[in-house]
Amino acid sequence: MAIKRADVVNVLKKCVDPEIGINIVDLGLLQSVNIADGNSVDVKVTMTSPMCPVTSIILADIQLRIQELPEIGNVNIDLVWDPMWTPEMISEEARLSMAA
Repeated sequence: MAIKRADVVNVLKKCVDPEIGINIVDLGLLQSVNIADGNSVDVKVTMTSPMCPVTSIILADIQLRIQELPEIGNVNIDLVWDPMWTPEMISEEARLSMAA
């Protein structure tokens, strides 16, 4: 069974930034998802800041969440800084939850 991009995105919505309390997808940290050979996943993520104290926790959680997918192959996570994260990357849904 081939892994779909939506499968990866959905599982990453369970990965929450422990400082902010918003999942990394809605926070805008997920930059891209690429799937090769039907089951190998490459993701690019960023952090809210290069000095983010929970980077290693978030990266480990991403790895664990993706590995939960059935028949997953290789998982490669690239931490990128281009483009730099800005608050405008937060989803409208997350913005509304923050305002409440």
